[in-house]
Amino acid sequence: MTRSVALAVDLGASGGRVLAGTCTAGRLAIEEVHRFENGPVSLGGELVWDLPRLWQEVVLGLRSAGSHYGEAVASVGVDTWGVDFALLGADGRLLANPVCYRDGRTRGMIAAAERTVSRADIFAATGLQFMELNTLYQVLALQAARSSVLAAAERMLLMPDLFHWLLSGERFTERTNASTTQCYDPRTRDWAFPMLDRFGLPRRIFGPLADPGTVLGELRGDVAADTGLHGVRVILPGTHDTASAIAAVPAVAAPGEWAYVSLGTWALVGAELGEPLVTSECLARNFTNEGGVGGTTRLLKNVCGLWLVQQCRAAWQRDGQAWTWDRLTSLAAESPPLVTLVDPDHPTLVAPADMPEAIRALAGATGEPVPHTTGAVVRAALESVAAGVRRTLGELDALVGRRLGTVHVVGGGVQNRLLCQMIADATDRPVIAGPVEATAIGNLLVQLIARDGRVDLARIREIVRTSFDPVRYEPRDAARWNERLGAAGRP
Repeated sequence: MTRSVALAVDLGASGGRVLAGTCTAGRLAIEEVHRFENGPVSLGGELVWDLPRLWQEVVLGLRSAGSHYGEAVASVGVDTWGVDFALLGADGRLLANPVCYRDGRTRGMIAAAERTVSRADIFAATGLQFMELNTLYQVLALQAARSSVLAAAERMLLMPDLFHWLLSGERFTERTNASTTQCYDPRTRDWAFPMLDRFGLPRRIFGPLADPGTVLGELRGDVAADTGLHGVRVILPGTHDTASAIAAVPAVAAPGEWAYVSLGTWALVGAELGEPLVTSECLARNFTNEGGVGGTTRLLKNVCGLWLVQQCRAAWQRDGQAWTWDRLTSLAAESPPLVTLVDPDHPTLVAPADMPEAIRALAGATGEPVPHTTGAVVRAALESVAAGVRRTLGELDALVGRRLGTVHVVGGGVQNRLLCQMIADATDRPVIAGPVEATAIGNLLVQLIARDGRVDLARIREIVRTSFDPVRYEPRDAARWNERLGAAGRP
């Protein structure tokens, strides 16, 4: 039997899936095999990921795929969020559960780091956006706490590398995810060892790097026996979920001519470039240079995305109001436009106990009308995200020296048609929304068409255009947004 099925393990901070993909006559078909929930758990005073349960869910998904597809399964690859990691000891054993990026251990670590290495020098070495959740500050927090785990560590594996190690036994760090750590130099395409040495961090934990399309080998014998997937290769996709998602953007124009928004809990607003842009202007605007599939650079900035609405819904559910996503969006659509805008990235909205109250409090503190109804709160949240995208796109235009044209929106957020239209209106640019499953699609297509560790990105995008029908949104209300926000892009 010809092996023709690829399996994508797509892990997010709130859930994971195992999906199967086949490509026939230039068209990709995907099918969900297994879905499960995820979320950090409090353990011993830390917020950690429940790795044993996540691994069990991955194995269940692979087992289901083995039962359904049998010997047709050719490969498997994993993508996850960035920055988080696990540490292995000298005997190759896991030393502790990986800690979640929302844990409080990194609080104040950017300022602490800058007492040793200046902000300018850190950026010159890594080209990365400054966020306390970055891997660099997580490791520095362990160092500051004189962590016994760090002292015993022989190797650091980022989350997707950890799962690839469990699958194959091989210990590599894939470059698109390494580029999110603030420990990696995007120009040398290697760890930023001169900077890491200045911090006194142990070189030994930073292992060998590999590119998307690299074949690590076959599934370990115990995993193959457990899942029935014998002779299946483990292939690295763009292991950072955004790298896989942007690989699946159905763009026709050349890199640097279009913008993207990878829309989910976060809204990652950026452009695809051929080379990193490590400049003083980029540092001043706090943009980041992350690796993309095919050796590209993702110049981007993280903006708060659907986190605001997700946390509003969670707060209302705790109060016994079980709103569906569709109903919340309908209530927002019925509310008057552009009444209340807040900064979606304000510190008070990062992890409040009650998001609706936090939005109301921030509105009141900044002189904005306070939203009282459910629809008004959701409308304020969505329009604030669109305003954040508008502002960030304007900064991006300035960095690349031209106005980027079409905005490609990918990820689960494309299902919110109201927000997609808001982005078109706020930015005064056409929005092409889709595919929804961009991350899994990018993962699968790298596995299916990579040859000898090389990826044909143009071919991937051709297949995406042939296989999926995006939705186009034209600006309809740009004048009102311009009047409300002005040139600065702020309320």
